[in-house]
Amino acid sequence: MTIDAIVIGSGIGGLVTATQLAAKGAKVLVLERYLIPGGSAGYFERQGYRFDVGASMIFGLGQNGTTNLLTRALSAVNVSQEAIADPVQIHYHLPQGLDLKVDRVYEKFLQNLTAHFPHEEQGIRRFYDECQKVFKCLNSMDLLSLEEPRYLLRVFFQHPLACLGLVKYLPQNAGDVARRYIKDPQLLKFIDMECYCWSVVPSDMTPMINAGMVFSDRHYGGVNYPKGGVGQIAQKLVEGLEKAGGKIQYQARVTKILIEQGKAVGVQLANGEVYRGKRIVSNATRWDTFAQLLPADEMPDNEKKWQQNYQKSPSFLSLHIGIKESVLPTGTECHHILLEDWEKMTAAEGTVFVSIPTLLDPDLAPNGYHIIHAFTPHWIDDWQELSPSEYEAKKEEAAWRIIDRLEKIFPGLDAGLDYLEVGTPRTHRRFLGREDGTYGPIPRRKLWGLLNMPFNRTAISGLYCVGDSTFPGQGLNAVAFSGFACAHRIAVDLGF
Repeated sequence: MTIDAIVIGSGIGGLVTATQLAAKGAKVLVLERYLIPGGSAGYFERQGYRFDVGASMIFGLGQNGTTNLLTRALSAVNVSQEAIADPVQIHYHLPQGLDLKVDRVYEKFLQNLTAHFPHEEQGIRRFYDECQKVFKCLNSMDLLSLEEPRYLLRVFFQHPLACLGLVKYLPQNAGDVARRYIKDPQLLKFIDMECYCWSVVPSDMTPMINAGMVFSDRHYGGVNYPKGGVGQIAQKLVEGLEKAGGKIQYQARVTKILIEQGKAVGVQLANGEVYRGKRIVSNATRWDTFAQLLPADEMPDNEKKWQQNYQKSPSFLSLHIGIKESVLPTGTECHHILLEDWEKMTAAEGTVFVSIPTLLDPDLAPNGYHIIHAFTPHWIDDWQELSPSEYEAKKEEAAWRIIDRLEKIFPGLDAGLDYLEVGTPRTHRRFLGREDGTYGPIPRRKLWGLLNMPFNRTAISGLYCVGDSTFPGQGLNAVAFSGFACAHRIAVDLGF
């Protein structure tokens, strides 16, 4: 069989690329180093609990518009995923008594925020309304490859005003727009946190297009949790891939991308096996792609430049916790963010992110119990060169520091503990194959919005990148966009 496209890695970006191409009739092979698909959107099971590897705040599973990219990716290969609507995106527990819920209903959210900052009522509305404008532009068009001139022309003629609107916002960051309307320093810190909780950088370094998408879609398509856990999305995409004639191979660790006469022509696995294909797609990070799978000393100049503009975001310390259901008061929300000191927002263990997916889907835990997944930024440097006993002791100390802080929101957590497993940046690196366990790229300094983010094609002919180190960045819906764009570009290049 001639393989049209080999996809390295079965993260959501890789799977969306693969399924979109298979749906168009291409012969696709996905190579996954682990036992199951999904990468950061995978799952694991322990003692009757089904834990999500990463976050469980999922955008893109709505039913309306064009920005519900996960729903659209599934339906392209004739599968679907039941989802449970989350009435509140996040319950914030922030400094200076800023305790606030982001309600799914837009007006209710604005009222909740205005109650804390009545003097900024007009500024709040104007900032979030501007985010809505960005979203409406995005939501009026099919989102495909911005590298394909015919697509861009077609979209421009169909939606000229929406396109011009987006071009205006491409070089802008959310912080610039926020400061146009808002003066209160604490409210600006809140908007920093609104960005940081998914982009891992404050508002000054968060592209306005991404912010407009997230801040608006939570009130439009909403945050929806996949029944059976986040891992179901990848499982369903694999099912659809195989139905469409594509293949996935597990425990197939790619160690080398093969280049002949300047063109990517295949891959080599750890066991020495070689697969050849017309196009190669890397769903690994750009650091892994250009320094591990290809010779680091032959890195293309534009990749070196990209690495000068972007650095690896931190990884996470993750606590996967099973607790008695009596610990959680009635009315507890699924997602929480805890921060006691604004100055520590971006520091290791500064911000704690909390997901309690069993409040939406009780079947993920044994009867009478809940799952809490708490995670906080950490860098791999703090976890290197430790003996096994030092490593375990450090994990335990860090875990109890987090549990002590969570006790303030959930009194009795310690006493109600049934199960605890701790993951570190080393865990993320080992199981997800991501250099330093990083969550993805973040700007080294303030950049012009999304203009520096690379698209799917690379300087090496026949090689494409997909996932969170390509336009438009991090998050499941963003990497799904990257997958749609990558598949569209390859399909045009292959003549499908």
